Amino acid sequence: MADFHNEINENPDTGITHDLDEPVSYRVLLHNDNYSTMEFVVEVLEIVFHKTASEAAQIMLNVHKKGVGECGIFPFSIAETKVSIVSSMAKKQECPLLCTMEEV
Repeated sequence: MADFHNEINENPDTGITHDLDEPVSYRVLLHNDNYSTMEFVVEVLEIVFHKTASEAAQIMLNVHKKGVGECGIFPFSIAETKVSIVSSMAKKQECPLLCTMEEV
């Protein structure tokens, strides 16, 4: 796969060069609370983040033991959408599961 970071692209018609940077990525995180069930967290990870049962269980344990677990790294719009979906699911379940995103 080509490395596009800091690649120079020159337009042959104009002679103008453009630096091409990789898009900014965002880490999506789930945060521990005392009310969301482990089963619900696993369900969220499987449905929203397409994790296998074992991957979801491992991330859920990280959330439980470390207070936070990484669900994945995505471009801004995808990360934002996943945070929104998790928030909607948590609201429907009447639990305070917090999902956030941070720039990588």
